[in-house]
Amino acid sequence: MPSLQQPLLVITDLDGSLLDHHTYRWDAAAEWLAELQRHQVPVVLCSSKTAAEIAPLQKRLGLTDTPFIAENGAVVQMSAQRRERIPPESLAYEALCRTLGTLQPGFRFQGFSRFTDAEVAAMTGLTESDSALARQREASEVIVWRDDEEKLEAFRAALAQHQLQLTQGGRFWHVMPAGSGKGEALRWLLSQYDSAPATIGLGDGPNDAPMLDAVDYAVVIKGYSKTPVALTRQDKQRIYHTAHYGPEGWKEGLDYFLTQPD
Repeated sequence: MPSLQQPLLVITDLDGSLLDHHTYRWDAAAEWLAELQRHQVPVVLCSSKTAAEIAPLQKRLGLTDTPFIAENGAVVQMSAQRRERIPPESLAYEALCRTLGTLQPGFRFQGFSRFTDAEVAAMTGLTESDSALARQREASEVIVWRDDEEKLEAFRAALAQHQLQLTQGGRFWHVMPAGSGKGEALRWLLSQYDSAPATIGLGDGPNDAPMLDAVDYAVVIKGYSKTPVALTRQDKQRIYHTAHYGPEGWKEGLDYFLTQPD
């Protein structure tokens, strides 16, 4: 089992994991966040949210000077001065949106670039100011699929022709560069360390599976998605499925893998 006394990194999804799916609060996780900070264990946020959303949230959570993974792994911020697209040669956001526009005649969908802040707020429950941050994208696009489910595979094939891929998030679909994802981003981030620490990952959605496969210990938080979190790893003793949702499940997972403070 991992220990707070060893070099350790905690990598966590946000919505539906560290943050409550409905209220975006993290009260149940606050005690563990303080304990990890006391032991100088970095908590790496790994989310579909944009860097513009994550940076202020990092501060509110008390997680300063820590790398984070944004846009489902399409962006990694190592520091305030260094932000990388994964893979490095991937399309910038504007070019990605232009490419999606060429596919629009064949498929019915709408991206965040075509919504207003008010429309995004209505769909997500975010404030309009937070919705504006959610639309400050750099390397991936969030789409609302308005076509038949049967056409998704044809859409995937069309995206692949442009070196793009489709990932399912908690609420929306995400169009991303081929070869990106939370798992790839985490592996790239860990490659930047001289000596890789032990890793615990926590997530609740299908898009978290690559990250949960890439960590040493995986916490699959009970989620609301109809699609199960399917891991490829076989070391079942290092995988824990929680009975609780959101921050309560987040706390439950760390309780299981780490010694609870006195």
